[in-house]
Amino acid sequence: MYLANFELKDFRNFEELKINFDPHVNIFIGPNAQGKTNLLEAIYFLALTRSHRTNSDKELIRFGSKFAGLQGKVHKSQLEVELKLRLTPNGKKAWVNRLEQKKLSAYVGQMNAILFSPEDLALVKGAPSIRRRFMDLEFGQINSEYLYFLSQYRQVLQQRNNYLKQLSIKKANDLVFLDVLSDQLAGIAAEIISRRIKYIKKLNSYAQSAHSEISGQAEKLQIFYRPSVKEITPDDDVETIYQKVITSYKKNRPNEIRKGTTLSGPHRDDLDFLINDKNAHDFASQGQQRTISLSVKLAEIQLVHELTQEYPILLLDDVMSELDHRRQSSLLNYIHGKTQTFITTTDLEGISWEIVKEPKVYHISAGTISTKES
Repeated sequence: MYLANFELKDFRNFEELKINFDPHVNIFIGPNAQGKTNLLEAIYFLALTRSHRTNSDKELIRFGSKFAGLQGKVHKSQLEVELKLRLTPNGKKAWVNRLEQKKLSAYVGQMNAILFSPEDLALVKGAPSIRRRFMDLEFGQINSEYLYFLSQYRQVLQQRNNYLKQLSIKKANDLVFLDVLSDQLAGIAAEIISRRIKYIKKLNSYAQSAHSEISGQAEKLQIFYRPSVKEITPDDDVETIYQKVITSYKKNRPNEIRKGTTLSGPHRDDLDFLINDKNAHDFASQGQQRTISLSVKLAEIQLVHELTQEYPILLLDDVMSELDHRRQSSLLNYIHGKTQTFITTTDLEGISWEIVKEPKVYHISAGTISTKES
């Protein structure tokens, strides 16, 4: 899979851009704050319809403009796909091969993209919300059902939390309605949790292999899904998970009513990273965190390939300077000949040229771009 050509209009600091990309390696070079990351963000947004930097789409529209537009042609092994997005302050619309998609879940997955940025180092020691966001972004683009259930879960969760707040301040007393909301939420939660367990098992296998190679077999990485409903096990089916979630709601009802919020479910779950059976959140050095994050990204590439039969597009946002030569070589060797890769950097000195051969180099300055063959 690769992005052959790309157009954008009024996105961040770019007024207009039309560009053809190399199927292999593309490097965006220039000083900071000129638009390198904005361009990578635009490619990522074309794939997932959301930014990795902000939850507000309004921030993506160039100041003074009424809308932003993105468009690109994706080449896959069996077909070509034309993608188009339009962002306005009131929402966004998506087209696949000129046909408007009524639901974004039908659009996401047409182009798979894996992003690796310095912020991903927070995956290990950052807040649980970072790891949940990681799961939702990555699993959502490889499984439209996961994306659908996630959207449904957020809607019903908001309803349930609102009603719990009403119960907590004595403005409602209908516990039967709470049971209805609890049953709906537990059913959706079970679908999400079962898929997370499945994908984390696969991700763990690939990440272990990558980590072993990068660390010279000196360390063993393990990734575990940690449900907030502690009774859930990796072997539970959807029905069993549903029963355990609904039981947790009944058990925690007085506490949830008192606090006015849902205390367990996918929105409270987490991931554990273990190095040689020790929790990396507590013990991992900065170097170990980098190796774990890199291993997870490499594992994502393999997971997407297994489930879609296509290698995803890889976006490396200013990470080369964060990786030493050994880790950088491991990354570039791993992806060589597999993925179309986009790299942002302030200079070309830190690139392992023995692996990256004949890339297409783009110079970016103040939202304008020029090409130069390396």
